[in-house]
Amino acid sequence: MKARVHSFESFGTVDGPGIRFVIFMQGCPLRCLYCHNPDTWTLNAGTEYDVEELVQKVLKYRNYIKSGGVTVSGGEPLLQIDFLIEFYKRMKEEGIHTCCDTSGYVFTPRATAKFDELIKYCDLFLLDIKQIDPAKHKVLTGVKSDNILKFARYLSDHNKTMWIRHVLVPGYTDQREDWIKLRQFIDTLKTVEKVEILPYHTMGVNKYKMMNMSYPLEGVEPPKKDVIEMARAVVERGEYDKIS
Repeated sequence: MKARVHSFESFGTVDGPGIRFVIFMQGCPLRCLYCHNPDTWTLNAGTEYDVEELVQKVLKYRNYIKSGGVTVSGGEPLLQIDFLIEFYKRMKEEGIHTCCDTSGYVFTPRATAKFDELIKYCDLFLLDIKQIDPAKHKVLTGVKSDNILKFARYLSDHNKTMWIRHVLVPGYTDQREDWIKLRQFIDTLKTVEKVEILPYHTMGVNKYKMMNMSYPLEGVEPPKKDVIEMARAVVERGEYDKIS
């Protein structure tokens, strides 16, 4: 069994607890306007690896990631779920903490057998909730949000620890009513360990230029500090009284 991998990060510090070896998988069905890795979208790119090749690559860094573990990100890693299951199995055999950074979009509520298998071997899910409002989510990502929210409930119902992450994009995810709705949804989940507001940045602009692509958010600047702090108060801490 092989999978397509876009790239690696040997000493990741923002993709789960501790120092982590991060694997960025190839392929993504979303087209987020703020995506800074458009080169991960197509599944027919990247480099092929089999499970054992990836395992050995990770094990070279065992001493450095013993306080953390391995995170599989993307793209969208769940597009290659069969490979992911086998890879996580091997990581658990090696005693390494496992994490999956996902949008949850490919979750299939009526056919959960593969997901039931996956969660046996994945310790932590970093779930990106792009926008709680369905119509705004479609504008921002090009896809519906139904299965993403259902995946969050699935993880909660199956007692799987998750971190919720939300990118703060001026003009798209900076409305106070959306923050409140998102926090209210988070409060219905019983296994959320951490909530993170991630401010939008423009570091991916040059990559679009290199790929001869138009940048969808041309002219949109990163959010101001006071807006970031307000969003964190509401979404991360549920402090609704901090809204002005």
